[in-house]
Amino acid sequence: MVAMAAAASAQEAAQAPADQPITDNAVDEVVVSAIRQTMQNSIAVKRDTTAIVDALSANEIGDLPGQSIGEAIMTITGATADRGNYGPTEVSLRGLGSFLSATTFNGREASNGSGDRAVNFGQFPSELFNGIKIYKSQQADLIEGGVAGTIEMETKKPLDYGKRLAQVELKGNYNPYQKRITGSDPWGWRGTASYVDQYELGKLGEVGVSLGVQRNQVDDPAESYVASNTWLACNANVNATGNCTEVTRAQAAAGTPFYLAPNSITFRQLTAKEKRDAIFGTLQWQPNDRWDVNLDVEYSKRNYEEDRHDLGFAETRYALRNVQYDDQHRLLYATGNSTLQSVSTLFQRQEEYIGGGGDFEFRATDRLTLNADISYSQTTRTDLTRSTRLRTDPLDIYGARTAINNQRIPFTYDARSGFAPILTVDSRFNLNDWSLYSDDARLTREEEQKKDRIFATRFDAHYDLDGFISRIDAGARYSRRRYTTYDDLVTIDQASLAVDRAVNLACRTNFPQSDYLGDAPTHSVRSWATFDTLCQFRNYLGAEDPGGSGDTRSVANADVAETVWSGYVMASYKGEAAGMPVRGNFGVRVVDTSVVSKGLRAELDVVNNSDGSIRLVETGAFDETRIKASSFRVLPSVNANFDLTPKTVGRIALYRAMSRPAPSSLAAGRTITLQDGTDFTSIQDAIGEIVASGSPRLKPIMSWNADVALEYYANRDTILATTLYYKQFTGGFIPVTIDEDFVIDGQTVSVPVTQTQNSDDKSHVYGAEFTLSNKFSWLPKPLDGFGGKLSYNYAVTNFKNHDIRLGDVIDPDTGTITDGMIPAAGLNGYSKHVLSAQLYYEHGPLSVQGIYRYRSRYYQDFVGGNAQLRYISGGDAFDFNVQYKLNKKVDIRLQGLNLFNEVKIDSMPVPGSTRNYQYFGQQFFISIRARL
Repeated sequence: MVAMAAAASAQEAAQAPADQPITDNAVDEVVVSAIRQTMQNSIAVKRDTTAIVDALSANEIGDLPGQSIGEAIMTITGATADRGNYGPTEVSLRGLGSFLSATTFNGREASNGSGDRAVNFGQFPSELFNGIKIYKSQQADLIEGGVAGTIEMETKKPLDYGKRLAQVELKGNYNPYQKRITGSDPWGWRGTASYVDQYELGKLGEVGVSLGVQRNQVDDPAESYVASNTWLACNANVNATGNCTEVTRAQAAAGTPFYLAPNSITFRQLTAKEKRDAIFGTLQWQPNDRWDVNLDVEYSKRNYEEDRHDLGFAETRYALRNVQYDDQHRLLYATGNSTLQSVSTLFQRQEEYIGGGGDFEFRATDRLTLNADISYSQTTRTDLTRSTRLRTDPLDIYGARTAINNQRIPFTYDARSGFAPILTVDSRFNLNDWSLYSDDARLTREEEQKKDRIFATRFDAHYDLDGFISRIDAGARYSRRRYTTYDDLVTIDQASLAVDRAVNLACRTNFPQSDYLGDAPTHSVRSWATFDTLCQFRNYLGAEDPGGSGDTRSVANADVAETVWSGYVMASYKGEAAGMPVRGNFGVRVVDTSVVSKGLRAELDVVNNSDGSIRLVETGAFDETRIKASSFRVLPSVNANFDLTPKTVGRIALYRAMSRPAPSSLAAGRTITLQDGTDFTSIQDAIGEIVASGSPRLKPIMSWNADVALEYYANRDTILATTLYYKQFTGGFIPVTIDEDFVIDGQTVSVPVTQTQNSDDKSHVYGAEFTLSNKFSWLPKPLDGFGGKLSYNYAVTNFKNHDIRLGDVIDPDTGTITDGMIPAAGLNGYSKHVLSAQLYYEHGPLSVQGIYRYRSRYYQDFVGGNAQLRYISGGDAFDFNVQYKLNKKVDIRLQGLNLFNEVKIDSMPVPGSTRNYQYFGQQFFISIRARL
């Protein structure tokens, strides 16, 4: 396998004699410690790999930094991640979004439960990995999908490891934010055990086993302000008595002033509990020097639970007056009236991953090696949400008139002082008075499941040659991915005032947190009346879980089957050109992708009126929508590496790459909105709007790419590298209305459907990344124990993503573009600046490491697409690790994450228009590890 060969090269480079160019510093003759050894290995992998690569390679299992594999990846040049209260999840490369990256796990695609193609790295503990490689340039034998790059994660192969290891680590977790939660314990724990061994079987050869297990159990409290996912353009000339008057694209183009406002706003307090179990196992068998068989399995199960308490402003567009807004149409100040609601929610998620397969390598001759691989990966995410809503009313629960004497409460919205808007309610209304939440009791039970399954098989052949062309590789791959979802929603409304009063009195709770949003620069809401969710379900329904509806059909469901056939031929070369050593590869990969997407829409009947007109009525049943699409792509690639001097390497890479849309974006569900009225001349007239839940006809994002790199290796500890890269994209995403045929009551009609399609625009990314890593052995003792790594990525792009409600829209028949009301966003996940800085100190048994990360603002699409624009504000974070070796077999560690208490802020649908801000605090870990 390429990844294991690179890891072996790293180990050889780290142990090479001092007369080799990369190891000409005499200080490397001593035994080096974990951090330094990891950096040395990573530098060696980068130097020896043919493509443009950055890596993180540890000699020992458990030496990678961070609590999850996502945190470890973020230390690699150009890599950054989305980060929440449970750590980094999806990884972006070179400041480009996670959907433009591909991830392989032991050389295979990995499924996930999010509905996109980005692996949830928080699912995998870093202690059970020992190598990560990021291919910045592509080559023909890599699985397609990485416009930004390809991430390879690998576990240890036991025979390659070559020695016995029994390791146990017990880690305690301390979360200061948890102390704010009444009656809670801020401590959690994490335990990891791994075992590696090798056995001689006589005539049966050698066998190696590797096993790792982990249990993680922590609490993750968080506090936030969040507005709805739908923002509308409100007419600034109209003082509305109801919801604000919307402005159309045509009206905005004609000069009608408008401001952007959300449908609702929520203050949320939550306490989260997480338990995760992971098991990784590998069996490696070499019956002789020709066969190498590797069987592996990975299993992870995560149980996550949130106890939420929300204060909701349900109608933030109602009767808005005294409006102030800026030239970006961001709402700065307004007064209005809104129904308030206290919502109690218990959210439970179970996410289960199982993957694995078999890799069979056979050396048919001294020159020919054959390799076959078969794998399966499945992620199942099931969410159960039970929620109770209580709203304001002119009467309290006793039937008495309230001080406001109205369902809607006057409020003031003020966002003039920064990212944290201040919402102030009328002083006559007491947010903490339980009796004022007395109306519209609604209980909901929603069960959602997302299942992602990938079956794949591949066959590769490698033939070694003499001469300038040193090797020919060829192979074929088949994969079938199926992504399915269902959404079972049960809504139960209560209408008895007497029952409402009894439940209200029985299920009251004190506000569960002290100093709510105390870290925010401005806040007016500190607490509100809260209730016990399960108590409300028991008292209203007689059961904590009323069960599902028994009918999981929904237009929100997805059933997407994707079949891929691909093949490649690649030639590796090594020799001299104009007296200069040169090595590299060139080849081509062909990819055929077909998609079959099935969805639902509500069944409609045509009712004939006596006057000859018609009306449409929903029958309560569903009709199936089935859409097919396909694409064929050719992906050539060339990588050339020049040894300019014994210590300097120049690289050139030219390649075409592709990234497919997320499976959830390919859903075929259709939501039909009927026109008001009962007398229409045709079915088309009776249908107001059809909105797609996805766009099965979306094509892959394609790019032509060029990379040029210059790398200087002073010694095993030192690298100075820079890479310039260029990507030219064909097509962005733009809203469009496409006529689709529907059979309604036996009649076939063609109706426009609003969805997203690829545009014909040409766009580009220019970028540069820099890496500097050095061990400060040139300093006097004891300062020579310091070392560090600095990496930075800069990118600019003119790629455009348009807001589906307020952005440009195209007529597919005429090609006419109607200008939108707000600017387009760039690439999903694109950040102009990404910086990572590491400083470490090692002296004797002590190792200290600090890691600083910064990422500038980026656009992040909602999973599933066909949504409005969302921007994540830039932020920085600082983590540290301290390790002390008590002896050769036992060490203790102290780790701290998010020491800056970074706030996560996102805006819609323009930057600076705050939709959400969230605080989740710091985390500390102390552990003891024993190796036998």
